[in-house]
Amino acid sequence: MSKEVFETFTLPSGVKLKNRLVKAAMEENLANTEQLPDENLFNLYEAWALGGVGLIITGNVMVDHLAMTGPGGMALEEHTDISSYEVLAQKAKQNNTKVWMQINHPGRQVFKKLGGKALSPSDIALDMGKHSKLFSQPKAMSEEEIEEVIQRFTITANLAKQAGYDGVEVHAAHGYLLAQFLSPLVNKRSDKWGGSLENRARLLLEIVRAIRQSCGDGFAVAVKLNSADFQRGGFDVDDALAVVKMLEPLNIDLVELSGGSYEAPAMQGRTADNRTLAREAYFLEFAAKIAQQSQIPIMTTGGIKRLPVVQKVLDSGVELVGMASALAYNPELPNHWQQVPGVVSMTRQVEWKNKTLSGLANMALAKRQLRRIATGKDVKLNASPLFTVITDQIRSAKLTKRYRRQYKNEIK
Repeated sequence: MSKEVFETFTLPSGVKLKNRLVKAAMEENLANTEQLPDENLFNLYEAWALGGVGLIITGNVMVDHLAMTGPGGMALEEHTDISSYEVLAQKAKQNNTKVWMQINHPGRQVFKKLGGKALSPSDIALDMGKHSKLFSQPKAMSEEEIEEVIQRFTITANLAKQAGYDGVEVHAAHGYLLAQFLSPLVNKRSDKWGGSLENRARLLLEIVRAIRQSCGDGFAVAVKLNSADFQRGGFDVDDALAVVKMLEPLNIDLVELSGGSYEAPAMQGRTADNRTLAREAYFLEFAAKIAQQSQIPIMTTGGIKRLPVVQKVLDSGVELVGMASALAYNPELPNHWQQVPGVVSMTRQVEWKNKTLSGLANMALAKRQLRRIATGKDVKLNASPLFTVITDQIRSAKLTKRYRRQYKNEIK
Protein backbone atom coordinates (compact mmCIF):
# COMPACT_ATOMS: atom_id res chain seq x y z
CA MET A 1 0.00 0.00 0.00
CA SER A 2 1.36 3.42 -0.97
CA LYS A 3 2.34 5.65 1.94
CA GLU A 4 0.81 9.10 2.07
CA VAL A 5 2.99 12.11 2.93
CA PHE A 6 0.36 13.66 5.18
CA GLU A 7 -0.82 10.51 6.96
CA THR A 8 0.04 9.83 10.61
CA PHE A 9 2.94 7.55 11.51
CA THR A 10 3.36 5.80 14.85
CA LEU A 11 6.91 5.16 16.05
CA PRO A 12 7.88 2.01 17.97
CA SER A 13 7.82 3.97 21.26
CA GLY A 14 4.14 4.77 20.63
CA VAL A 15 4.79 8.43 19.72
CA LYS A 16 2.45 9.41 16.88
CA LEU A 17 3.59 11.89 14.22
CA LYS A 18 0.91 13.83 12.32
CA ASN A 19 2.75 13.37 9.01
CA ARG A 20 5.95 11.94 7.55
CA LEU A 21 7.82 15.25 7.09
CA VAL A 22 10.68 16.02 9.47
CA LYS A 23 12.66 19.21 9.98
CA ALA A 24 16.14 17.66 10.06
CA ALA A 25 18.89 19.13 12.22
CA MET A 26 20.78 22.21 11.07
CA GLU A 27 23.50 24.03 12.94
CA GLU A 28 21.93 27.41 13.67
CA ASN A 29 24.71 29.04 15.76
CA LEU A 30 22.06 31.22 17.45
CA ALA A 31 22.61 30.34 21.12
CA ASN A 32 23.37 33.04 23.67
CA THR A 33 26.54 33.65 25.70
CA GLU A 34 25.78 30.73 28.03
CA GLN A 35 25.27 28.36 25.03
CA LEU A 36 21.51 28.38 25.73
CA PRO A 37 18.52 29.07 23.46
CA ASP A 38 16.74 32.42 23.72
CA GLU A 39 14.29 34.55 21.73
CA ASN A 40 15.94 34.02 18.33
CA LEU A 41 15.73 30.24 18.55
CA PHE A 42 12.25 30.41 20.08
CA ASN A 43 11.04 32.38 17.03
CA LEU A 44 12.76 30.04 14.57
CA TYR A 45 11.33 26.85 16.08
CA GLU A 46 7.89 28.40 16.31
CA ALA A 47 8.05 29.15 12.57
CA TRP A 48 8.89 25.50 11.80
CA ALA A 49 6.15 24.19 14.10
CA LEU A 50 3.53 26.45 12.53
CA GLY A 51 4.90 25.58 9.07
CA GLY A 52 3.46 22.09 9.22
CA VAL A 53 6.18 19.46 9.77
CA GLY A 54 5.26 16.45 11.90
CA LEU A 55 8.58 16.35 13.76
CA ILE A 56 11.32 18.86 14.50
CA ILE A 57 14.84 17.65 15.28
CA THR A 58 16.85 20.42 16.92
CA GLY A 59 20.22 21.59 15.74
CA ASN A 60 23.21 20.08 17.52
CA VAL A 61 22.99 20.28 21.31
CA MET A 62 26.42 19.48 22.72
CA VAL A 63 26.94 17.22 25.70
CA ASP A 64 30.05 19.23 26.72
CA HIS A 65 30.36 23.04 26.51
CA LEU A 66 34.13 22.64 26.03
CA ALA A 67 33.62 20.50 22.91
CA MET A 68 31.60 22.62 20.48
CA THR A 69 31.20 22.48 16.70
CA GLY A 70 30.69 26.24 16.65
CA PRO A 71 30.86 29.21 19.03
CA GLY A 72 27.12 29.93 18.86
CA GLY A 73 25.98 26.37 19.49
CA MET A 74 23.82 25.04 22.33
CA ALA A 75 25.08 22.84 25.19
CA LEU A 76 23.13 20.95 27.83
CA GLU A 77 24.97 19.46 30.82
CA GLU A 78 24.39 18.21 34.34
CA HIS A 79 24.21 21.63 36.01
CA THR A 80 22.51 23.55 33.16
CA ASP A 81 19.38 25.52 34.00
CA ILE A 82 16.85 23.84 31.68
CA SER A 83 14.21 26.60 31.76
CA SER A 84 15.19 28.03 28.33
CA TYR A 85 15.12 24.51 26.85
CA GLU A 86 11.61 24.10 28.26
CA VAL A 87 10.50 27.26 26.41
CA LEU A 88 12.13 26.01 23.19
CA ALA A 89 10.27 22.70 23.50
CA GLN A 90 6.96 24.53 24.06
CA LYS A 91 7.51 26.68 20.96
CA ALA A 92 8.43 23.63 18.87
CA LYS A 93 5.45 21.56 20.04
CA GLN A 94 2.80 23.98 18.80
CA ASN A 95 0.45 22.82 16.03
CA ASN A 96 0.60 19.18 17.22
CA THR A 97 4.31 18.96 16.31
CA LYS A 98 6.72 16.61 18.09
CA VAL A 99 10.28 17.69 18.93
CA TRP A 100 13.46 15.69 19.49
CA MET A 101 16.77 17.04 20.71
CA GLN A 102 19.79 16.05 18.64
CA ILE A 103 22.66 15.40 21.05
CA ASN A 104 26.27 15.31 19.97
CA HIS A 105 29.99 15.45 20.72
CA PRO A 106 32.22 16.74 17.90
CA GLY A 107 35.31 14.73 18.82
CA ARG A 108 38.19 15.95 16.64
CA GLN A 109 35.98 18.25 14.52
CA VAL A 110 36.62 21.22 16.81
CA PHE A 111 38.06 24.42 15.37
CA LYS A 112 41.47 25.26 16.84
CA LYS A 113 40.47 28.89 17.42
CA LEU A 114 37.73 27.75 19.84
CA GLY A 115 40.12 25.95 22.15
CA GLY A 116 38.52 23.36 24.38
CA LYS A 117 38.69 19.60 23.92
CA ALA A 118 39.61 17.82 20.69
CA LEU A 119 39.11 14.13 21.47
CA SER A 120 39.06 11.15 19.15
CA PRO A 121 39.44 7.37 19.31
CA SER A 122 42.99 7.82 17.96
CA ASP A 123 45.32 10.80 17.56
CA ILE A 124 44.64 11.14 13.83
CA ALA A 125 44.13 14.73 12.70
CA LEU A 126 41.60 15.88 10.11
CA ASP A 127 42.90 15.87 6.54
CA MET A 128 41.39 19.00 5.01
CA GLY A 129 44.32 19.79 2.73
CA LYS A 130 45.44 23.39 3.19
CA HIS A 131 42.55 23.92 5.62
CA SER A 132 43.77 21.19 8.03
CA LYS A 133 45.47 23.79 10.23
CA LEU A 134 42.06 25.17 11.20
CA PHE A 135 41.54 22.12 13.43
CA SER A 136 43.33 20.99 16.59
CA GLN A 137 45.45 17.85 16.80
CA PRO A 138 43.12 15.42 18.61
CA LYS A 139 44.04 13.41 21.68
CA ALA A 140 43.37 9.66 21.76
CA MET A 141 40.73 9.11 24.43
CA SER A 142 41.44 7.24 27.64
CA GLU A 143 39.04 4.64 29.04
CA GLU A 144 37.93 7.22 31.64
CA GLU A 145 37.18 9.80 28.94
CA ILE A 146 35.11 7.26 27.01
CA GLU A 147 33.10 6.42 30.13
CA GLU A 148 32.60 10.15 30.79
CA VAL A 149 31.21 10.66 27.27
CA ILE A 150 28.68 7.83 27.82
CA GLN A 151 27.59 9.56 31.05
CA ARG A 152 27.35 12.94 29.33
CA PHE A 153 25.08 11.65 26.55
CA THR A 154 22.86 9.95 29.13
CA ILE A 155 22.62 13.04 31.35
CA THR A 156 21.78 15.29 28.37
CA ALA A 157 19.07 12.87 27.21
CA ASN A 158 17.53 12.83 30.71
CA LEU A 159 17.54 16.62 30.87
CA ALA A 160 15.89 16.78 27.44
CA LYS A 161 13.13 14.51 28.74
CA GLN A 162 12.72 16.69 31.85
CA ALA A 163 12.49 19.79 29.62
CA GLY A 164 9.56 18.33 27.67
CA TYR A 165 11.19 16.93 24.52
CA ASP A 166 9.53 13.87 22.98
CA GLY A 167 12.86 12.16 22.33
CA VAL A 168 16.53 12.50 21.42
CA GLU A 169 18.56 11.75 18.33
CA VAL A 170 22.10 10.53 19.02
CA HIS A 171 24.37 11.99 16.33
CA ALA A 172 26.70 9.28 15.02
CA ALA A 173 27.20 10.73 11.52
CA HIS A 174 29.04 13.54 9.68
CA GLY A 175 32.45 12.74 11.14
CA TYR A 176 31.61 13.66 14.75
CA LEU A 177 32.90 11.62 17.70
CA LEU A 178 30.66 8.55 17.41
CA ALA A 179 31.24 8.44 13.64
CA GLN A 180 34.99 8.66 14.34
CA PHE A 181 34.73 5.52 16.47
CA LEU A 182 32.83 3.77 13.65
CA SER A 183 35.40 4.75 11.00
CA PRO A 184 38.30 2.36 10.29
CA LEU A 185 40.24 5.37 8.96
CA VAL A 186 40.07 7.24 12.28
CA ASN A 187 39.69 4.48 14.87
CA LYS A 188 43.03 2.65 15.09
CA ARG A 189 42.52 1.42 18.67
CA SER A 190 43.52 -2.12 19.67
CA ASP A 191 41.32 -2.32 22.80
CA LYS A 192 37.61 -3.21 23.08
CA TRP A 193 36.67 0.13 21.45
CA GLY A 194 38.54 -0.53 18.17
CA GLY A 195 39.39 -3.15 15.57
CA SER A 196 36.31 -5.06 14.44
CA LEU A 197 33.12 -3.22 13.47
CA GLU A 198 31.47 -4.69 16.60
CA ASN A 199 34.15 -3.02 18.71
CA ARG A 200 34.04 0.25 16.76
CA ALA A 201 30.24 0.37 17.24
CA ARG A 202 30.52 -0.37 20.98
CA LEU A 203 30.49 3.28 22.10
CA LEU A 204 27.34 4.09 20.11
CA LEU A 205 25.58 0.96 21.39
CA GLU A 206 26.58 1.64 25.01
CA ILE A 207 25.22 5.20 24.77
CA VAL A 208 21.92 4.07 23.24
CA ARG A 209 21.51 1.34 25.89
CA ALA A 210 22.22 3.79 28.70
CA ILE A 211 19.74 6.38 27.35
CA ARG A 212 16.99 3.81 26.78
CA GLN A 213 17.45 2.35 30.26
CA SER A 214 17.58 5.78 31.90
CA CYS A 215 14.76 7.51 29.99
CA GLY A 216 12.27 4.65 29.75
CA ASP A 217 10.23 3.22 26.88
CA GLY A 218 7.80 6.09 26.23
CA PHE A 219 10.64 8.42 25.25
CA ALA A 220 11.80 8.25 21.62
CA VAL A 221 15.46 7.39 20.96
CA ALA A 222 16.84 7.75 17.43
CA VAL A 223 20.31 7.49 15.87
CA LYS A 224 21.72 9.55 13.00
CA LEU A 225 24.10 7.35 11.06
CA ASN A 226 26.14 7.73 7.90
CA SER A 227 25.01 5.48 5.07
CA ALA A 228 28.67 5.89 4.04
CA ASP A 229 31.56 8.23 4.78
CA PHE A 230 32.33 8.52 1.04
CA GLN A 231 36.06 8.14 1.66
CA ARG A 232 38.07 5.25 0.22
CA GLY A 233 38.52 2.57 2.87
CA GLY A 234 36.05 4.25 5.22
CA PHE A 235 32.72 3.29 6.79
CA ASP A 236 30.42 2.13 3.97
CA VAL A 237 26.84 1.01 3.29
CA ASP A 238 27.45 -2.62 4.33
CA ASP A 239 28.89 -1.35 7.62
CA ALA A 240 25.86 0.92 8.06
CA LEU A 241 23.49 -2.02 7.56
CA ALA A 242 25.49 -4.09 10.06
CA VAL A 243 25.26 -1.29 12.66
CA VAL A 244 21.51 -0.94 12.07
CA LYS A 245 21.22 -4.70 12.74
CA MET A 246 23.18 -4.20 16.00
CA LEU A 247 20.74 -1.43 16.99
CA GLU A 248 17.62 -3.53 16.32
CA PRO A 249 17.55 -5.30 19.73
CA LEU A 250 17.90 -1.95 21.56
CA ASN A 251 14.31 -0.84 21.00
CA ILE A 252 15.05 2.41 19.17
CA ASP A 253 12.53 4.40 17.17
CA LEU A 254 14.38 5.54 14.08
CA VAL A 255 17.65 5.56 12.20
CA GLU A 256 18.25 8.68 10.11
CA LEU A 257 20.64 7.95 7.24
CA SER A 258 22.89 10.71 5.99
CA GLY A 259 26.50 10.70 4.85
CA GLY A 260 29.90 12.37 4.82
CA SER A 261 32.05 14.40 7.18
CA TYR A 262 34.08 17.62 7.18
CA GLU A 263 36.63 15.79 5.01
CA ALA A 264 33.98 14.58 2.52
CA PRO A 265 30.86 16.76 2.85
CA ALA A 266 28.40 14.36 1.18
CA MET A 267 25.59 15.92 3.26
CA GLN A 268 26.05 18.86 0.87
CA GLY A 269 26.06 16.59 -2.18
CA ARG A 270 29.85 16.15 -2.59
CA THR A 271 31.99 13.04 -2.02
CA ALA A 272 35.71 12.36 -1.63
CA ASP A 273 35.68 8.98 -3.41
CA ASN A 274 34.11 10.26 -6.66
CA ARG A 275 30.82 8.43 -6.15
CA THR A 276 27.97 10.39 -7.68
CA LEU A 277 25.02 11.35 -5.50
CA ALA A 278 21.50 12.07 -6.73
CA ARG A 279 20.61 15.74 -7.17
CA GLU A 280 17.85 15.35 -4.58
CA ALA A 281 17.51 12.71 -1.83
CA TYR A 282 21.30 12.22 -1.96
CA PHE A 283 21.32 9.01 0.08
CA LEU A 284 18.09 7.36 -1.10
CA GLU A 285 19.83 4.47 -2.90
CA PHE A 286 21.60 3.51 0.34
CA ALA A 287 18.62 4.22 2.61
CA ALA A 288 16.26 2.13 0.47
CA LYS A 289 18.67 -0.82 0.57
CA ILE A 290 18.90 -0.63 4.36
CA ALA A 291 15.15 -0.01 4.84
CA GLN A 292 14.35 -3.25 3.02
CA GLN A 293 16.39 -5.20 5.59
CA SER A 294 15.73 -3.21 8.77
CA GLN A 295 13.11 -3.69 11.49
CA ILE A 296 13.80 -0.10 12.63
CA PRO A 297 12.00 2.71 10.74
CA ILE A 298 14.42 4.55 8.43
CA MET A 299 14.52 8.26 7.59
CA THR A 300 16.74 9.91 5.03
CA THR A 301 17.79 13.53 4.59
CA GLY A 302 19.75 15.32 1.88
CA GLY A 303 18.76 17.93 -0.70
CA ILE A 304 15.00 17.19 -0.75
CA LYS A 305 12.83 20.15 -1.79
CA ARG A 306 9.99 18.80 -3.99
CA LEU A 307 6.87 16.85 -3.02
CA PRO A 308 7.24 14.20 -5.79
CA VAL A 309 10.73 13.42 -4.42
CA VAL A 310 9.24 13.03 -0.93
CA GLN A 311 6.77 10.51 -2.37
CA LYS A 312 9.59 8.69 -4.20
CA VAL A 313 11.47 8.35 -0.90
CA LEU A 314 8.40 6.93 0.85
CA ASP A 315 7.69 4.54 -2.05
CA SER A 316 11.23 3.15 -1.67
CA GLY A 317 10.43 1.77 1.80
CA VAL A 318 11.81 4.69 3.83
CA GLU A 319 9.28 5.78 6.50
CA LEU A 320 10.15 9.45 7.19
CA VAL A 321 11.61 12.22 5.05
CA GLY A 322 13.98 14.78 6.53
CA MET A 323 14.47 18.25 5.09
CA ALA A 324 16.94 20.90 6.22
CA SER A 325 17.92 23.60 3.69
CA ALA A 326 14.46 23.52 2.08
CA LEU A 327 12.96 24.54 5.43
CA ALA A 328 15.63 27.18 6.01
CA TYR A 329 14.43 28.91 2.85
CA ASN A 330 10.73 28.14 3.36
CA PRO A 331 9.68 27.08 6.88
CA GLU A 332 6.05 26.84 5.66
CA LEU A 333 6.81 24.38 2.87
CA PRO A 334 4.63 21.52 4.29
CA ASN A 335 1.63 23.85 4.57
CA HIS A 336 2.24 25.14 1.05
CA TRP A 337 2.43 21.57 -0.31
CA GLN A 338 -1.00 20.80 1.12
CA GLN A 339 -2.42 23.76 -0.81
CA VAL A 340 -0.20 23.71 -3.95
CA PRO A 341 1.66 20.38 -4.31
CA GLY A 342 3.89 21.77 -7.08
CA VAL A 343 5.63 24.33 -4.84
CA VAL A 344 9.44 23.94 -4.83
CA SER A 345 11.65 25.34 -2.06
CA MET A 346 14.05 27.70 -3.84
CA THR A 347 17.34 26.87 -2.11
CA ARG A 348 20.74 28.17 -3.26
CA GLN A 349 23.58 25.80 -4.24
CA VAL A 350 27.03 27.35 -4.75
CA GLU A 351 29.33 25.41 -7.10
CA TRP A 352 32.73 27.10 -6.85
CA LYS A 353 35.92 25.29 -7.89
CA ASN A 354 37.12 25.19 -4.28
CA LYS A 355 34.89 22.57 -2.66
CA THR A 356 35.67 23.69 0.88
CA LEU A 357 34.71 27.29 0.10
CA SER A 358 31.58 26.09 -1.72
CA GLY A 359 30.59 24.17 1.39
CA LEU A 360 31.19 27.22 3.56
CA ALA A 361 29.09 29.35 1.22
CA ASN A 362 26.15 26.93 1.19
CA MET A 363 26.16 26.66 4.98
CA ALA A 364 26.52 30.42 5.38
CA LEU A 365 23.60 31.10 3.02
CA ALA A 366 21.34 28.68 4.91
CA LYS A 367 22.35 30.12 8.30
CA ARG A 368 21.69 33.64 6.99
CA GLN A 369 18.10 32.61 6.21
CA LEU A 370 17.73 31.10 9.70
CA ARG A 371 18.86 34.38 11.26
CA ARG A 372 16.37 36.31 9.11
CA ILE A 373 13.48 34.03 10.13
CA ALA A 374 14.58 34.24 13.78
CA THR A 375 14.37 38.05 13.68
CA GLY A 376 11.04 38.20 11.81
CA LYS A 377 12.47 39.06 8.38
CA ASP A 378 11.61 37.49 5.04
CA VAL A 379 13.97 35.00 3.44
CA LYS A 380 16.41 36.59 0.97
CA LEU A 381 16.76 34.36 -2.09
CA ASN A 382 19.18 36.56 -4.04
CA ALA A 383 21.79 36.96 -1.28
CA SER A 384 25.37 37.21 -2.57
CA PRO A 385 27.30 34.01 -1.67
CA LEU A 386 30.64 35.87 -1.39
CA PHE A 387 29.25 38.66 0.79
CA THR A 388 27.42 36.07 2.90
CA VAL A 389 30.60 34.03 3.47
CA ILE A 390 32.55 37.16 4.48
CA THR A 391 29.87 38.38 6.91
CA ASP A 392 29.47 34.86 8.30
CA GLN A 393 33.21 34.67 8.98
CA ILE A 394 33.11 38.08 10.72
CA ARG A 395 30.13 36.96 12.80
CA SER A 396 31.86 33.67 13.65
CA ALA A 397 35.00 35.54 14.76
CA LYS A 398 32.92 37.72 17.10
CA LEU A 399 31.14 34.67 18.52
CA THR A 400 34.49 32.91 18.97
CA LYS A 401 35.82 35.89 20.99
CA ARG A 402 32.64 35.83 23.06
CA TYR A 403 32.99 32.07 23.66
CA ARG A 404 36.66 32.32 24.65
CA ARG A 405 35.88 35.22 27.00
CA GLN A 406 33.05 33.26 28.61
CA TYR A 407 35.20 30.16 29.24
CA LYS A 408 38.66 31.72 29.50
CA ASN A 409 39.41 29.88 32.75
CA GLU A 410 38.49 26.49 31.27
CA ILE A 411 39.91 26.38 27.73
CA LYS A 412 43.47 26.05 26.53
